[in-house]
Amino acid sequence: MNDRPDADGVDDRHRPGVEQFVTAWAVALHRAHYVPISAAQRHRIVAGLADRLVTAVLAEPAEPGHGRRIGADLVAAGFGSPEALGGTIAVIGSRFLGELAVGADPARAARLNDLLAELAAGFAAAAHDRTLRAQETVRLAALAARAKAEEALRVSETRFRRFATHDTLTGLPNLTLFTEQLGRLSAAQEPIGRVGVCCLDVDDFAAVNDVLGHQVGDLLLREIADRLGALTDRRIDLVARLDSDRFAILVRDTTCTEDTIKIADQALAAVAAPFRVNGTEVPLTASAGVAEATVADGGAAALMRASEIALHWAKADGKATLRQFDPDRSEADATRYRLSAAMPAGLRRGEFMAAYQPIADLRTGRLAGVEALARWQHPRLGLLSAARFIELAERTGLVVTLGAQLLEQACRQASRWQRVQPGLYVSVNVSVRQLHQNGLAGAVAQILDRTGLPPHLLQLEVTEQAVIDPSGVVTETLAALMTIGVRVVIDDFGIGYANLANLRSLPLHGLKLDASLTRSSAQPARRPGDRRPGTDDEFLSTVVSLGHKLGLVVTAEGIETAQQARQLASTGCDNGQGWHFGRPVPPQEITAGIVARGHRETVPHDTGPPAVALRRP
Repeated sequence: MNDRPDADGVDDRHRPGVEQFVTAWAVALHRAHYVPISAAQRHRIVAGLADRLVTAVLAEPAEPGHGRRIGADLVAAGFGSPEALGGTIAVIGSRFLGELAVGADPARAARLNDLLAELAAGFAAAAHDRTLRAQETVRLAALAARAKAEEALRVSETRFRRFATHDTLTGLPNLTLFTEQLGRLSAAQEPIGRVGVCCLDVDDFAAVNDVLGHQVGDLLLREIADRLGALTDRRIDLVARLDSDRFAILVRDTTCTEDTIKIADQALAAVAAPFRVNGTEVPLTASAGVAEATVADGGAAALMRASEIALHWAKADGKATLRQFDPDRSEADATRYRLSAAMPAGLRRGEFMAAYQPIADLRTGRLAGVEALARWQHPRLGLLSAARFIELAERTGLVVTLGAQLLEQACRQASRWQRVQPGLYVSVNVSVRQLHQNGLAGAVAQILDRTGLPPHLLQLEVTEQAVIDPSGVVTETLAALMTIGVRVVIDDFGIGYANLANLRSLPLHGLKLDASLTRSSAQPARRPGDRRPGTDDEFLSTVVSLGHKLGLVVTAEGIETAQQARQLASTGCDNGQGWHFGRPVPPQEITAGIVARGHRETVPHDTGPPAVALRRP
């Protein structure tokens, strides 16, 4: 009987037993370890391994290494768990020889035991290698995933960085990147010598958005950005869009402010060139502020702030121009701001008061009235004249409250003066804002009632510009004031905008000639037949005569000498005011002067001319 296996490793005599063994082994593997393959695939794998196992057991002579390869291939097929190995050894050990029908052959049993030992060793080695490969695969996968994540993070950071440092509309660097770059120039290990900043703002760009729409506005902003970015000066380090229609240019390696100014001029010219949108020409202009300094002179923030301050000046000075930062002007602006900020508290604390300047009757030299002039007893700066704060009060609207306070002070003081000089009037300035307030005449009437001053002893001074009111509100207010008996005069007449028609129609009591009219001037050459006044006296006589023909009392300001007083008296001018008669003084000095004059006038044989004795050195 032939015991040699056929070409497939199993002879016909053992084939039925092997098939039963394969089925048992496949079932054991399926129960021990799940592999995602079909039952037919699993059966084919196990059948191949079983045939090789039969060959190894029956072959003569025995060939070493069969068992290790079978164990390795079992792992390679996916059955690499300890449970799969245990099930395999159990099935082979209990059924293999019986299914082959070789009986209790000690030699076969010994060979089978050796094969099982080799199989276990090969299985263990292959499983170990597979674990290492799996770990390496996992490690490589983790490294690949980490690299991919890091690359994605870098891409994300790059995108976020660009989003954070660039303007989405124009693509230019934004304020963040501009200030960073300016800071880097200032903080470099070897900082450059000088740096310039030009802040540029498109004039009245809001009107473009309102009239043409925001889409057109965005197109224009992109075009402006392109034009500014195309400036070719080698010293331009960065062009940025700061916000809305505001741009900035960073200039490095400058030698003086003029370098930055030249670039600012180029930028303004670029914006001023015509734009065409949808076949329509859109004219634009821009304003610019320029600051330039060594980077050690205060750092990036100070230079940026200086250029923005200069831009504000350019806007305030008429637009379509540039301004260079000036520390003196900046300090003056800061001082005005501090005064403006302190004014509300000063009003609450009663720090504002009136000083009084005499108004004399030019015919007699006697005191006819006084003008109340605003003063601020500042807790830190001392006594401030109106020139320091009236404009600020006008701009902020606080002049209404200030005017009301001073008006009541002046009326109360004038009421007291009636005891020492009956008929003495007080003149108080009224601002444009006050004239446009509803109920000014009623408020004045209430003050007169509270203070007891007769209405005809209150004179309100208004500027020529204030009475130019097409709406008619000011005229109605002036008429209401005249109705309650208050005097109204035009102040600083001769330098404003009043015309003869206004003077004839407005409800006025008098004119106060500006000091420029009372000063001597070079006499013009008088030609034969020339009808113009040839001398200052003739000119003043003409103006005074005009006032009298209109039924107005004429007062001249700025009289500084006795000669001026005599000259104006000779023209027929009614009253005079100026340092010749006295400077603005506290009310008690006016009172003292009135009392002193009254005493002199009671002394017999006093030959001195009556005059206002309130002049101060």
